[in-house]
Amino acid sequence: MNKAGGIFKAAWIIALVTIVSKLIGFIRDVVIAKYYGAGLVSDAYFYAYQIPAIAMLILGGVGGPFHSATVAVFSQIIPSFKEKPTENAVKLYRVFITLSFVIFLVLAVLAFMFSDVIMHLIINGGSPELVSLASHHLKIMSPILILGGIIGIYYGLLVTYDRFLLPNLSPVVMSLVIILALVLSKHDHTGYILAAATVVGALCQLVIQVPAVRNLGYKFVPSFDIAGNPALKDLSELLFPAILSSAIGQIHIYIDMFFASQLQTGVWTAIGYANRVYQFPLGVLVTAFLVPLFPLFSKLVAANNLSEVKYYFNRGIGMLNFLAIPIIIIIALCGYEGVQLIFQRGAFDANATALVSEALFFLSIGLIPYVFRDSITRVFYSFNDSKTPFIVALLSIFVKVALNYLFITVLHYGIGGITFSTTLVTLLNATLLGTLIRRKLDMDYKPYFMNILKMLIAGALAYTVLFPLNKFWLAAGTFALFIKLAAMVLLCFGLYFVFSLLLKNVYAKILVQKLGIRNFK
Repeated sequence: MNKAGGIFKAAWIIALVTIVSKLIGFIRDVVIAKYYGAGLVSDAYFYAYQIPAIAMLILGGVGGPFHSATVAVFSQIIPSFKEKPTENAVKLYRVFITLSFVIFLVLAVLAFMFSDVIMHLIINGGSPELVSLASHHLKIMSPILILGGIIGIYYGLLVTYDRFLLPNLSPVVMSLVIILALVLSKHDHTGYILAAATVVGALCQLVIQVPAVRNLGYKFVPSFDIAGNPALKDLSELLFPAILSSAIGQIHIYIDMFFASQLQTGVWTAIGYANRVYQFPLGVLVTAFLVPLFPLFSKLVAANNLSEVKYYFNRGIGMLNFLAIPIIIIIALCGYEGVQLIFQRGAFDANATALVSEALFFLSIGLIPYVFRDSITRVFYSFNDSKTPFIVALLSIFVKVALNYLFITVLHYGIGGITFSTTLVTLLNATLLGTLIRRKLDMDYKPYFMNILKMLIAGALAYTVLFPLNKFWLAAGTFALFIKLAAMVLLCFGLYFVFSLLLKNVYAKILVQKLGIRNFK
């Protein structure tokens, strides 16, 4: 119970910090949308950014392979988290940082030298002007590749020592740098200032981690002492399959980019904005619960306490699902108006709003399997098994290509076809991983599906009540639209919560207890 209380307390703190971070990120996206809309320059930037994003977000971000491998290995080799690290831990840290820097430096140089070739491959159906502009953006942003892995290692160390605040707040720095640069420049018709500000923001994000890591006792000295680090083998065995798995996830993005380049200008930008809206609530929920849970999973697996792994997994994912259902309802009801309120100004017009809202709707359907997939993947990592998620992700590439071809080339579904295929692939991955984990842990899914069923019924009832209200409540003007959306969000969560209580959902009861409501039966 003490562990559970600590986890939920940490989850609320992380949720609040992540909300602040995501809000600043939202403001950054609104500023970018205002100055560049959904057109040639924004497409070029977002196409090019997918390369440095491999290092910055996918490999080095919270939940990425470098973060996850650091947590999994260091959690097991550090005897006391209240004392200075052992000599072996410091040696492992120094070698890990050194090797990561060298490898990512090589990748950055290659990205700079072959930016034209890379962009030609990715934007196969794009205009020569778009390819050329994206190539210049990639050259500018190539230094970000050097930073990603190192940031991930720093994140992992801080989280291992239960320092959750800084890793989840530091992305704010990049957002603030980009906002400041765009507001000051105003007339950047090439997007070069946006690309340069992204590099400066990433560097600042790394720099602010350094003092906190040094205070833990990890001072960086370059080292190639591979033979003197037996734990490096465990780290490598976990890290490389996880990197390959994440790289496969990136291949999914490149597949989407390939098909998006065959559609109208602005589609890839619209998908990017839809993902940002989608990741706002999802990022808050997943980060809040999985960041404190993952180190606990690793420690419990090391102690062979598998029953508690099962307990905390079911409790964490159950709460995530409970909070996710009303988010799906809100997006289904008010997605268009939400995108209109957030982005539609300046160069971002009604056509861009329609594109983003369509992509967002099909993404939102996959919220539940997304939560399950990310949660169960952390359990695999806790068993030092990143090979199984890799194999599942590898299989999904072929499914992704087939679905994109079906929806875009054959059925001509447009932007919605791309994001709907993403949802179906996520569902497939979640199903396979949920089945394969039973070779390591006897998961009991019956309570999980019973709770999901109750949540879906409560959500359907809330949707049925709100649908006519949303349809006939017309809002003209920004303030009126804001009032309507705020009211719909409050009504949705309120009705969903009441229906969940009537259906005796266990997570609704937990929230009642947390809110201190007494005498409820």
